[in-house]
Amino acid sequence: MIVVNYLIVCLVFGTTFLAIKIGVDHAAPPFFSAGLRFFAAGSILFLWMVWRKKAAWSLLLRKEMLVTGALLTFGTFSFLYWAEQYVTSGVAAVLSATGPLMIVLLQMIVLRQKTTRRAVLGILIGLVGVMLLVLPNMISVQAGPRWAIGCAAILIGEVLYSIGALYTKRVTQSYAEESPIALNAAQMIYGGLLLFILSAFTERVSAEVLLQPSALGSLFYLTVVGSMVGHSLFYWLVAKTNPVFPSTWLYVSPLIAMTIGVLFYGETAGWYAVLGGGTIIAGTVLTNLDSLHQLLSRPSRLTAQASAEGSAGSVAGS
Repeated sequence: MIVVNYLIVCLVFGTTFLAIKIGVDHAAPPFFSAGLRFFAAGSILFLWMVWRKKAAWSLLLRKEMLVTGALLTFGTFSFLYWAEQYVTSGVAAVLSATGPLMIVLLQMIVLRQKTTRRAVLGILIGLVGVMLLVLPNMISVQAGPRWAIGCAAILIGEVLYSIGALYTKRVTQSYAEESPIALNAAQMIYGGLLLFILSAFTERVSAEVLLQPSALGSLFYLTVVGSMVGHSLFYWLVAKTNPVFPSTWLYVSPLIAMTIGVLFYGETAGWYAVLGGGTIIAGTVLTNLDSLHQLLSRPSRLTAQASAEGSAGSVAGS
């Protein structure tokens, strides 16, 4: 089940970028669409956890949930949804894979944490990949300035995601008795509310547009499959293995996103895009190689432990 659920997570997260692209291409307001997705998914999951007595209403009153939602959901996805109006889903997925590089950079620059030369080399390779992906299109007349601004917006969103990820690590340690799914649901609720507020000041929401089949299909897929199924399976994998293994979806999903965008949505991916994407993923893998090596050196123990936990309490898995 660990392998099966991991493959599902990679596939789900790899297809969400195209689902976002389809929605915004059919005139769905990006901020309102993102807000509705996360508020609905977070509310349903949180109500489910309360019903199962695995979460308390008081969790929503914690300021940490607001801060986490502002960084992880609002900060990351407001930029991503807006940018996908001008950037292909494949490029958006590849640029989103720079999150782990941003985390290491923040740890080095802001937190003054020491890191290995291998990690520094991985960061440099990843940044070269970003340049290979972005610069050829920036100097192209066809791409236009909004394409470049869209790419920059996604990178800014990943910086906010990285800050949120580091902050979330402290939050999960402080709320170790709370279910990770409940914590994620609470922050999605707050992130969705903040996206609604941003939409109210910047967008005109039309029921006619939102009820279009493409917009509705995109919203349903992102809410149910992307947020509820994908994130729940992700946290299930974290509980059954460790935080490193599930996060390796970032190395697989961009390739899936770029492939399905080309095959099913008519997006283009030139040699520079493919080379830049591969370089970014290679740099990300190299940056996190120590953690990956630590994981891969103990696969049998992790699998045995997960099997024992699964047989002891299968209810907690989903």
